[in-house]
Amino acid sequence: MSASSILGIIPARYNSSRFPGKPLAMIENKSMIQRVYEQAKKSKSLSEVLVATDDTRIYEHVQNFGGMVEMTSTDITNGTQRCYEAYQKLGIHYDIIINIQGDEPFIQPEQIGLLTELFFENEVTIATLCKKISKHEELINSNTVKVVRDLRDFAIYFSRSPVPYYRNKPENEWLNVHSYYKHIGIYGYRTDALARVTKLKPSPLELAESLEQMRWLENGFKIKTGETEFDSRGIDNPEDIFENLIKGK
Repeated sequence: MSASSILGIIPARYNSSRFPGKPLAMIENKSMIQRVYEQAKKSKSLSEVLVATDDTRIYEHVQNFGGMVEMTSTDITNGTQRCYEAYQKLGIHYDIIINIQGDEPFIQPEQIGLLTELFFENEVTIATLCKKISKHEELINSNTVKVVRDLRDFAIYFSRSPVPYYRNKPENEWLNVHSYYKHIGIYGYRTDALARVTKLKPSPLELAESLEQMRWLENGFKIKTGETEFDSRGIDNPEDIFENLIKGK
């Protein structure tokens, strides 16, 4: 696998129930989508970076700052499908697609590099990242998605609950006796695997946890995980911009 075979795609939609227009929100002197794009471009693992959007305002904005962008359907319901449609419209073959979240303006190029390295193993078709949890508050927070891994670092389960339940130990001691991992929401797919997962229907565990990756596991796909030291600092609402800027300084 060469670097020229890897495409980074940033799905970016305008409509968001909690934060409409989020990709165009300004963080100091640049929009969120421009910051994500520029961070992704710093990765030496990617040969190209592409924004996939369903909104002309985002499309024109990306063009104005010199980024690559493709328009996608407004009927698409998730970032995985948006990535695949944009890849198809681009019309250039890549072996690996990296799905970079459009609300992660502080993503580190090293995280992208780590994710792409997981594909040096030929059996890996889908990959993602995780980070060891160090705070009890994060462990019990349902907004923090946890991942359980097997002995070869393939994902067994993703949950909003603390998994595993450590029997015979008080909950506030679980981090002292077991390693728990937070899921970092960046994904990589071999293009044939991406084509296949976009055709899958919602599954019972996905609907229960409200986590799309459970659909893939339930249908027999294996997800390799890599452990990163960098945290995920996504933007869910306007207040998060200020809080993340403070953390970054």
